[in-house]
Amino acid sequence: MNRLRLSPALLFLFVLAGLVLVGMALLMLPASSTRPLAWNEALFTAVSALTCTGLSVFPVGTDLTRFGQSMLLLLIQVGGIAYMTFAVVLLQLIGRQISVADRLDLKDAFGSLKVASVFVLFRFLLLLVLGIELVGALLLWFHWQGSVPGVTFFDALFHAVSAFCNAGFDLFGGNPGLGGGVFPTDGGTLLVKACLILLGGLGAPVLFDLTLFPKQRRLTLHTRITLVAFAFLFLFGFAAIFLSERPGTLASLPLGRQIELSMFQSVSSRSAGFAGLSPFEAMQPGSQLAIIALMFIGCGPASTGGGITTGTFATLALAVLAYARGSSTPRVGGRAIPGEMVRKASAVLTISLLVVVVATWVLLVTHDTSLDRALFEVVSAFATCGLTLAFTSELTLVGQIVIMLVMFWGRLGALTVIFALTRPGRVERVFYPEEKILIG
Repeated sequence: MNRLRLSPALLFLFVLAGLVLVGMALLMLPASSTRPLAWNEALFTAVSALTCTGLSVFPVGTDLTRFGQSMLLLLIQVGGIAYMTFAVVLLQLIGRQISVADRLDLKDAFGSLKVASVFVLFRFLLLLVLGIELVGALLLWFHWQGSVPGVTFFDALFHAVSAFCNAGFDLFGGNPGLGGGVFPTDGGTLLVKACLILLGGLGAPVLFDLTLFPKQRRLTLHTRITLVAFAFLFLFGFAAIFLSERPGTLASLPLGRQIELSMFQSVSSRSAGFAGLSPFEAMQPGSQLAIIALMFIGCGPASTGGGITTGTFATLALAVLAYARGSSTPRVGGRAIPGEMVRKASAVLTISLLVVVVATWVLLVTHDTSLDRALFEVVSAFATCGLTLAFTSELTLVGQIVIMLVMFWGRLGALTVIFALTRPGRVERVFYPEEKILIG
């Protein structure tokens, strides 16, 4: 098989950059906004939409026309589906076993990169995603009838797509003609959006596996680990936010409402970016720290979310557990995790921490802000989450560029690192004697 001169990861980066420029041009059209947008505002929003982040330097519900909101919706959808398709193909290229792909007769096609078979994958993903989003939009539309003034089916569709793609954009903020400018946080709305967020964050391999479970009656190890990781992180986030905010933003609410909002915020904090707590910037430090941890870990591999992914988190957790037990190899579900996967996960964690630290430092030296706000903003961009402590609107041009670069990294970084580490290298012909160094 002839090698591609341009790696798939680098190719996707160039395609994503090209789409950003197209999205920027669309948002700068006079028909897209109620006021002329500056080039940096349009660029920042296009990057945020295509990376499915949700950070914005202006309120999209009021400053964009319906045409502009439609263009924004298109960018979010393209960013979500295109990345999921790319991620599955790239994971197959680097040798990760996706048995559900075998069942779909796509494994050989992934290995040879046949355009026709990639199109089959894209079509399957497109139909699956559009079906889920349509159901979510209909549920929101019927639920909001009579309770949300001025709502249209487009509003329901926009928020369904934004939730599934873990984008975090909403049209309610500051818009007096739509629900009085306040995002609905009733139980029905939160339940529908939480389900959409979870489905989008599971990842394409898990979604494929779940669709075939009624017939196959078994789940892959990757799916089982992902579901366990999701459950653990959900419970951790719920407990941390609930306990931290009971004397804070939840203090005046009844117990049932406190539980409801804490559960939604735990789900949304992984990568979706919808704020259930109000005012969000008034959260307790304990909640901020818990949300930073949830955002940094993020969602499943090949999903619409970001972060280091639950795959990296689970691999490192299993490696630590194995080391504590005196075992040289992590084991789970009757299978051993190769040492190579542990090394890749360690590399992703190390480089991700470096990116977050450097970006946070740049914001601190270029803005008059506190460490917690700068760190929260950077991790939110890295995790393509979209939550903010009211800091995004205060970013200077330098700060916007930093956040855009971090959003790009968060969308593509971990996969790029893994792919680079798995590319065939030269055969080692010289070996050196080993010597231990002190650790800890």
